[in-house]
Amino acid sequence: MTNAAVLVVDDDGPIRRMLERTLSADGLTVSTVPDGGAALAAVERDVPDLVVLDIGLPGVDGLSVCRRLRAKGLGVPVLLLTARDAVSDRVTGLDAGADDYLVKPFAPEELSARVRALLRRGQEPRQRLAYADLILDTESRTASRGGRQLGLTLRETDLLELLLLNPRQVITRELALERIWGGRGARSSNVVDRYVAYLRRKLGPPPLIETIRGVGFVLGR
Repeated sequence: MTNAAVLVVDDDGPIRRMLERTLSADGLTVSTVPDGGAALAAVERDVPDLVVLDIGLPGVDGLSVCRRLRAKGLGVPVLLLTARDAVSDRVTGLDAGADDYLVKPFAPEELSARVRALLRRGQEPRQRLAYADLILDTESRTASRGGRQLGLTLRETDLLELLLLNPRQVITRELALERIWGGRGARSSNVVDRYVAYLRRKLGPPPLIETIRGVGFVLGR
């Protein structure tokens, strides 16, 4: 996708410049930063179309950057770069929320191909949200857990979608009221608690939604 914005994050200057040259030659708009803290700040200012992210960064490492992006509900595609090629390392990276994994050293042609594939994927409508064994099809508005259909109401589905878009992030009652009820019912904010209770019953054990006393709710911890 020509003119797509790509953020490259690598603390190795020569590698960072090589990545920038390769992706710029593909017609992409490339910006670079040398560490995880700068990457998070850059995304906060302007979310790119794709992040090319080295794992071994000083300070905030690449896996932590990836987890923080997902905790904010950002679905930007992430391509992890690492010198570690064990299966366990790849699994850890993908579990952190990465979309693909490229082991150093790699050919520039392979980098370009992986980036093109992720950018194409990023243009497709996101039809499935998942956490653990819980899946929500956002097109059909149906949810299942462990293969078991949940039979959610419209409001329960909307609440589940909000939680799935922000896993491991606290959703306040005020935010839920605004997003799902349009602010209506604010005089009786326990409507959120009631619907969380309905949702918990339908999800079944083990529990996935935790109450943060006096604040709100969180999917996973």
